[in-house]
Amino acid sequence: MELTARDANDIAAEGYVYLYPLVTMDVTRKVLTNVEPGRKPGFGPAGTFHHFRAFPSVDYREVVRPNFDTLYSTAWFDVAQEPVVVSVPDTGGRYYVLPIYDMWSDVFASLGKRTTGTGPGDYAVVGRHWSGTLPDGMPRIEAPTPTCWIIVRTQTNGPKDYPAVHDVQAGFRLTPLSRWGRSPLPVVARTDPSVDLRTPPTVQVNRMSGAQFYAYAAEVLKTQPPHLTDWSILARLRRLGLEPGRGFVAADTPPLVQAAVDAAPSTGLQQMQVAVANMARVSNGWQMNVDTMGVYGNNYLKRAAVALVGLGANQCEDTVHPMNHTADDGQALDGSSRYVCHFRKEDLPPTNAFWSLTLYDAQGYQAPNPLGRYAIGDRDALQYNPDGSLDILIQRDSPGPTRESNWLPAPPGKLGITMRLYSPRPEVLHGRWTPPPVRRVR
Repeated sequence: MELTARDANDIAAEGYVYLYPLVTMDVTRKVLTNVEPGRKPGFGPAGTFHHFRAFPSVDYREVVRPNFDTLYSTAWFDVAQEPVVVSVPDTGGRYYVLPIYDMWSDVFASLGKRTTGTGPGDYAVVGRHWSGTLPDGMPRIEAPTPTCWIIVRTQTNGPKDYPAVHDVQAGFRLTPLSRWGRSPLPVVARTDPSVDLRTPPTVQVNRMSGAQFYAYAAEVLKTQPPHLTDWSILARLRRLGLEPGRGFVAADTPPLVQAAVDAAPSTGLQQMQVAVANMARVSNGWQMNVDTMGVYGNNYLKRAAVALVGLGANQCEDTVHPMNHTADDGQALDGSSRYVCHFRKEDLPPTNAFWSLTLYDAQGYQAPNPLGRYAIGDRDALQYNPDGSLDILIQRDSPGPTRESNWLPAPPGKLGITMRLYSPRPEVLHGRWTPPPVRRVR
């Protein structure tokens, strides 16, 4: 079948979108694992967990819309040579979620309160073609790719809860199957000075030329296989000369393929940015995404769009994050006004775990306030109305001592609110529940 310039352009852009999460995951892996243990929270060599021990400080600016509900633990590991046992502690009923991602950014297993409970457990993650024997009773989890990433989120009820959470974090462990039942070997840090630790991974990927991007993707594909359902997109990419397991040099391809590969980042990123803007439905001013998160199937554009703005997303069954930037009158939320978010008793956020509201400034960061309060939720000592309803007050000035328990202090300028619903109930997932509008107080 003859390849036209139009065909080449379409396939190259489609391939860019398809491969974007794979490349972003690998660049992220290099950055996160290229740090000696203890040097930076969440960073460190593969094969062990690295923990965040505290909520972000008021001047933290590495990630937008940071979370003040859970402490994170992260780990990279590889099952190419042998299985790895993921051990979780008894959390005593405390909520946690432990998704395991493949190198395409898909969640292929999610441990935690919703799925496996809060008791102790050991789970063997094995390679796709591994056929050995596991210890009796140990569950087997088959990994689609040899390299895997874990991001644990453990419920944390304020700074006073840190010691208890640290005890839980200490119970998350990785053990190669050959070391099971034996003392662990020390983790060796091997840092590579060529890895760029200053530039965020997505920025590094977005700056790659088409030729660089495709060459990088081809190298990763030598060790990280496609999903079994990717046959069709791979058949299209073969028309450009990209074959899993082989390298790709754009300069060795016909001129029309070279031109298409050169144009692919611009076209692909534009498609992804449009997808981000249209990703969530809007109701009562809240943007809510309640489908195709964490596990994407062949929705490659959705997967790439999520990788662009929030790599490592949970499944909606574990968390849903409605976002709001507008009041009930359609005007942008602003710290110069006062607002109330009124929940009727029958419309309180429906979760099987807990919920929160976090307020951010125009750039998506937490701002200083007299209470040092950046989030508020059902784990706080909220004051409910006599009829069981709840008012969350969003404003710059204190509403007075009798109402400060429900006050979310606002910084000056434009505002953004993120609600977090942990283990949301079916009415959230099926679109039957939406947060109430944020009403401007006149």
